[in-house]
Amino acid sequence: MFTGIIEELGILQKINRGADSAQLVIGARNILEDMRVGDSIAVNGVCLTATAFSDRGFTADVMAETLARTDLGRLKPGSFVNLERSLRLGERLGGHLVSGHIDGTGTIVRQEKHDIAVVVTIQAPAAVTRYLIEKGSVAVDGISLTVVEVAGGQFSVSLIPHTARNTTLGHKKIGHTVNLESDIIGKYVEKFLGGRQETGRESKITLDFLAEHGFA
Repeated sequence: MFTGIIEELGILQKINRGADSAQLVIGARNILEDMRVGDSIAVNGVCLTATAFSDRGFTADVMAETLARTDLGRLKPGSFVNLERSLRLGERLGGHLVSGHIDGTGTIVRQEKHDIAVVVTIQAPAAVTRYLIEKGSVAVDGISLTVVEVAGGQFSVSLIPHTARNTTLGHKKIGHTVNLESDIIGKYVEKFLGGRQETGRESKITLDFLAEHGFA
């Protein structure tokens, strides 16, 4: 589990491609402290297992399912990647709960400067937008961001200068892809409500109830 607060902007040094898999060699420094083989690291929001370390980075394997659902296979040597170590219980939760399991990829369709901020609009699949609400949370390339607006298969987020400088979104342009993960809480709420309907039991938890109490 992660928080969506990026710890370091790493660089893809090498990608070794197999028939249906890949091995990433990523340059990093800050996140290497206290890390061991087998630990989880979110790379552009994708939870990967570190298989080897050096004093200048780490290696991770990417299976076919992950390549199919994310944009990791499109990376090239020299590409920047967002890096975050897994959450430790008892630490501050600065972003929101991020599982590192990507729901789909989106495409940046617009970037607009608003005073100090940059508003980024992303075209996203229905599997992602169905769980997005205004002022709710979304992970874009593993970055915990607040949704500004959702409309017509697109949503927008606003980047402060710190986020733009220290994450991949400060380097990506219109037409670039991003990994997307919607808020896991919304998925569980939908599953719970659906289960109630399947069993014929009337639930006191409705969308109106959630909205009235600030959850939707």
